[in-house]
Amino acid sequence: MAKIVAEQLVEMLVEAGVKRIYAVTGDSLNYFNEAIRKDGRIQWVHVRHEEAGAYAAAAEAELDGIACCAGSCGPGHVHLINGVYEAHRAHVPMIVIASTIPTYQMGMGYFQETNTYKLFDDCSGYNQLVTTPEQAPRIFQSAIQHAISQKGVAVIGLPGDVSEMKAKETHTSTQIFRCNPLIRPSDHELQNIADLINKAKKITIYAGIGAAGAREELKLLAHKLKAPVGYSFRGKMNAQLEAPYDVGMTGLLGLPSCYQAMKEAEVLILLGTDMPYDEFMPMDNKIIQIDTAEERLGRRCKLDIGAVGDIKETIKALLPLLNGCVDSAFVDSFGKFYKKVEESLNEYVDDTGEKDAIQPEFVADVLNQHAIPNAIFTVDTGMCCVWGARYIQQTGDRKLLGSFNHGSMANAMPMAIGAAFAHPERQVIAMCGDGGLSMMTGDLATIRQYNLPVKLIVFNNRTLGMVKLEMQVAGLVDNQTDMLNPDFSRLSEAYGIPALNIHNPNEVAGAISEALRVDGPFLLNIFTNPSALAMPAHITPSQVMGMTESMGKLLLGGRMDEVFDTIKSNYKHLKGMF
Repeated sequence: MAKIVAEQLVEMLVEAGVKRIYAVTGDSLNYFNEAIRKDGRIQWVHVRHEEAGAYAAAAEAELDGIACCAGSCGPGHVHLINGVYEAHRAHVPMIVIASTIPTYQMGMGYFQETNTYKLFDDCSGYNQLVTTPEQAPRIFQSAIQHAISQKGVAVIGLPGDVSEMKAKETHTSTQIFRCNPLIRPSDHELQNIADLINKAKKITIYAGIGAAGAREELKLLAHKLKAPVGYSFRGKMNAQLEAPYDVGMTGLLGLPSCYQAMKEAEVLILLGTDMPYDEFMPMDNKIIQIDTAEERLGRRCKLDIGAVGDIKETIKALLPLLNGCVDSAFVDSFGKFYKKVEESLNEYVDDTGEKDAIQPEFVADVLNQHAIPNAIFTVDTGMCCVWGARYIQQTGDRKLLGSFNHGSMANAMPMAIGAAFAHPERQVIAMCGDGGLSMMTGDLATIRQYNLPVKLIVFNNRTLGMVKLEMQVAGLVDNQTDMLNPDFSRLSEAYGIPALNIHNPNEVAGAISEALRVDGPFLLNIFTNPSALAMPAHITPSQVMGMTESMGKLLLGGRMDEVFDTIKSNYKHLKGMF
């Protein structure tokens, strides 16, 4: 029997290394689904919501270099969008199969019609619609090649009627090319970089996800320059070094040690980072930025040198040109600074909280202690990101995934699904906010259906904590941030996933230890302190005034108990503000 277009697509996805399709089947996807079933080399993962499937694929793509999700015409496309944006913003190679209405109905306002070009244009690097069998293999190959080479999203619009047509062979390539060129600045550019560094005595390094794979080279550079090393959230698990080099993160979730180390350096070296918060970048020192993407150079700060290069290869070529630094006073001073910051963070760990107001910092620290050295963590956007950033440490080969660029809620649980499928041999821990989890509870069924060994740790503070903080520092009274939650433990058990409610601090360590030992999924619903806040690395006068104004408005509005709880829970942060 002749091969059809859908079968041709499956063969090329297999060639590209795709192992799973995350999707809800139906309608225009049916022939593609059947081709997957007949081939047998790709697993169809039946998620309950296409958004969860796209997030799961984004996580798998970040971990393993390629992944695929699919959505059927109309609503299936729209449901994919949030997770597709995440993959696009995170620069991970993901194929999106957007199956759609028959070609002869296009432009007629047909049932479930969407314009795939317009819909996916802002969240993809390649976006094409297949309209003939002759065109199909060339678009398939080009889409996959774009995703791999550009490290981004490639969308294949595939009408249902084209899927079932007889496949045509092409005169162009159908194999997938994975090339590994050595990219580094020219010798002249390297010498310019070295000359600037060699003139300085105080140097700080700030590394992002673009420095992944260059951990040993980063260590050598830091040791030779006696330079403190800060990092972005996505870069943390790769760039977190031993004392005294580690100074933590900067930015909204960061620490003052990193902010000050960047500010006080004579030369700041930015390696593979595109951290979006330019207000945390220093203004008065010399800055060198190295990245593989030339268009990112200089868009966050004013540069003295911008260069294109793979971080690993660039450092290897740069090291022989550097004189090195003998005096370790600068890095030692910030090593001590960071140690003090860690000690202040540990004050929150020591203060474990009380019934139904367990300190979330304490929970994150216990989780950090009990997780294995190569665990994969996923964190929900919001306060869970803060606790993950500050308390989950690199102890071996840990990974930390989140919606760090797109900043969407509800990503932790579906990303954990993708991580668990890709690496069932590793411990996968989702740090879920109650707001995030309540958005996507349907895909608890996916976890149970495939018996994925995902551990869901719910930081149940009954509020949209990060939004509450945003409103308060702006001088606003927080409004509509409270959450009336279901009993997540009973909800989890209704899906067939064992669970526990944790109300008291003395139950936390035993419950986390037990959950991590379970062979299969488990949910811990931990009632954390809704008044726990987290101040950024650098607090502006306007934020101080905003918080003061907000607290005053709460007092005048009769919410004195809430003001007292906020101050009591965060006095270590707030004592410098009031």
